[in-house]
Amino acid sequence: MIRPRRIIQRWGLDPESLPGEEERHASWLELFFDLVFVLALAAVQNRLTDEVPDADDILRTAALYAIVYWAWVGQAIYDTRFDPDDLGHRLVVLVGMVGAGAMAVGVRDAPDTLLLPVGYLVVRGTLLVLYLRVRGTNATTRRLTTVYLSGFGAGLLFWVASLAVPAQNRPMLWLFGLVVEVLTPWLGRRWLIRHPVHPSHLPERIGQFTIILLGVSLTDLIDAMPSRPSPAAVVVATTGFLIPASIWWVYTTFVTLGLTRSRLSAGIGYATVHGLIGSALLLLGWCLGQAVREVGAGREDLPRMLRLMLAVSLASWMIGGLALQRIALGAIPPLRIAVTTVTVGLLGAVTLVPPPIVLMPLLAVLTIGYAAVSSRLIVRFGRERIQA
Repeated sequence: MIRPRRIIQRWGLDPESLPGEEERHASWLELFFDLVFVLALAAVQNRLTDEVPDADDILRTAALYAIVYWAWVGQAIYDTRFDPDDLGHRLVVLVGMVGAGAMAVGVRDAPDTLLLPVGYLVVRGTLLVLYLRVRGTNATTRRLTTVYLSGFGAGLLFWVASLAVPAQNRPMLWLFGLVVEVLTPWLGRRWLIRHPVHPSHLPERIGQFTIILLGVSLTDLIDAMPSRPSPAAVVVATTGFLIPASIWWVYTTFVTLGLTRSRLSAGIGYATVHGLIGSALLLLGWCLGQAVREVGAGREDLPRMLRLMLAVSLASWMIGGLALQRIALGAIPPLRIAVTTVTVGLLGAVTLVPPPIVLMPLLAVLTIGYAAVSSRLIVRFGRERIQA
């Protein structure tokens, strides 16, 4: 008979094995884990068909995105605090990656398949096991793990219940479970901030994940190009590429300044805002690819819904950028708010132009101009705060 004490001795953690406050970078295991979840998010994006989706399709896709992203964030928050990268940790995380793979396959036919909820149960179950491993390291960690074990455990019960109900009733239970889990870190924030996330590791981890999602947008463009593109398709694809390139410009300017380090606290707001940005990037990638497909098919005008989705994705990214600056610096310069407001208004006006051969260059000019001005404002304001 295996005694609990022997299990703890073999699979529990020595406090000395936990990462300290020194400079840390994402491990190879973390990068591997992130790639599996990027595949799952790409599968969510693929639920949008080649035809312009209606509002219900967009809402379902957004809900599935939130589920997959939240599953990834849970592991990322754990890793930035504890990740010992020992044998036990690697084995548990690899099992979680199997669950992520099941989610990637299951999102296509959700809620008609059980692969999505089973995969989510595996991912979240392995995370709870990891929190149990570190629970006994010290009193602060014990309080922190109590928050996650109780909140995430309660949310997981809804996912278990969803396995026994008809397919049409599953999404409601998933929503209840997700709400419970999302509220958990906010309700337990007073205990979580006593064990803050790592100031350099989490921004790097989330930043790398965001850049990979941006790469998915470029993949959408490449996949949409016909084997023998017309001059119009080349123009649309080329100017379309400049849009994610502009996003990369602004985002990397923000991240490389290291301005978030003193204000991350429990990391909840930072991770949540990146969820909004990630959804905007995936939606933008689909829109850009669809614009190229429309031109390749010989259509001279883009559908109204597609133009609206382009505007929403870009506006969401810009608003998310303002929120990140608020988290990082505690304030947003009025000039940057003004620049963003004007640019969002211009986006709305530009997307009234149906011909993609005109629309896409206009959008590229707007995003490049916004990137140039915003990056300069970020650097200037950041330096002023550092000197102060």
